[in-house]
Amino acid sequence: MAIEKARKHLEKWNMDKNVMEFEVSSATVELAAHALGCEPARIAKTLSFRSGEGCMLIVCAGDAKVDNAKYRKQFEMKAKMLSADEVADMVGHEVGGVCPFGVNEGVAIYLDESLKRFKTVFPACGSSNSAIELTVPELEQMSQSLGWVDVCKGWESEEA
Repeated sequence: MAIEKARKHLEKWNMDKNVMEFEVSSATVELAAHALGCEPARIAKTLSFRSGEGCMLIVCAGDAKVDNAKYRKQFEMKAKMLSADEVADMVGHEVGGVCPFGVNEGVAIYLDESLKRFKTVFPACGSSNSAIELTVPELEQMSQSLGWVDVCKGWESEEA
């Protein structure tokens, strides 16, 4: 199960016990915010994109949307999201539970600037009814991201 892969990954930092599982779905930003009782912007959603022959994940704030021009400038390619079937095969998690923890080897992970305005955020943990609360530096460390990017829009006017 993907949630077990995520837990195993988080175990390296003794954070596996902090994974929360809900009786209700947290598969979308709105459902996750409701399950957690927080504002939707603090949900750290993980988006899956094609990258050459492989894929990459971009973790961004729940109120952010990918800006195609910024994406093209950053990665020198058009933003093309993976299909649900491709996500499961290429990333190792199903849509609704995609997270930057316990992904398949070779998946590039980036964090979007939209997350930096929060003290803590809530990424999923491999299932459609899980999450973990992490500080932004913890997310940066535990995601083992390749770095920060600025590829989203729609969040700039919001303050944490």
